[in-house]
Amino acid sequence: MSDDRSFLGKGWRFPVAINLTGGIASSSLEENIRESIFIILGTAPGERVQRPDFGCRIHDLMFEPNNYATSARAEYYCEEALYKYEPRISELAVKAAPNPHEPNRLDIRINYTIIGQTYPKNLVYPFYLRKPDEAKP
Repeated sequence: MSDDRSFLGKGWRFPVAINLTGGIASSSLEENIRESIFIILGTAPGERVQRPDFGCRIHDLMFEPNNYATSARAEYYCEEALYKYEPRISELAVKAAPNPHEPNRLDIRINYTIIGQTYPKNLVYPFYLRKPDEAKP
């Protein structure tokens, strides 16, 4: 009997690391999808030479005020990128809000379901609008 989750894939671990045998560490299945989401959101369009359109436009929000208008744009940009570049997920819901303890950070909560599974997954992607030492009190 074959593994019905094989379509979830396998690839290099993110961030790239060395495994115990000295080779490149890898990730597979659900962990590979989670890492893929972080790669998509962490890449600004234009950063990849061979795929200039790949990434998330959330990086356009750098130095914007940390308010609910910026949060709404972040939600839209994240949904747009994830629907475009991660075909293994469905039932995507993105909610962004300013972090109450760090004035320079948006917390982006992502709820998704992996295709073929019934239980939801979630993660929080912290997006920094400016470096911590540039944050206004």
